Amino acid sequence: MQSDWVKIHSVDTPYKAELAIGLLAEHGIEAVTFNKKDSVYLFGDVEVYVHRDSVAIAKHILETTPN
Repeated sequence: MQSDWVKIHSVDTPYKAELAIGLLAEHGIEAVTFNKKDSVYLFGDVEVYVHRDSVAIAKHILETTPN
């Protein structure tokens, strides 16, 4: 992944990462996931990345939105 993308969120299931991606998209923020979850033993996380210019607002959106 290029250096202009920054990890802002990490979750334990892919659907939670997709919910975060959708929420950010509703606010016009492009985001991508990187699945580091092991497919056999099911440990690890799914990480959400945004462009470095959107880090502050993306973190704010994810922190202030109720689960």
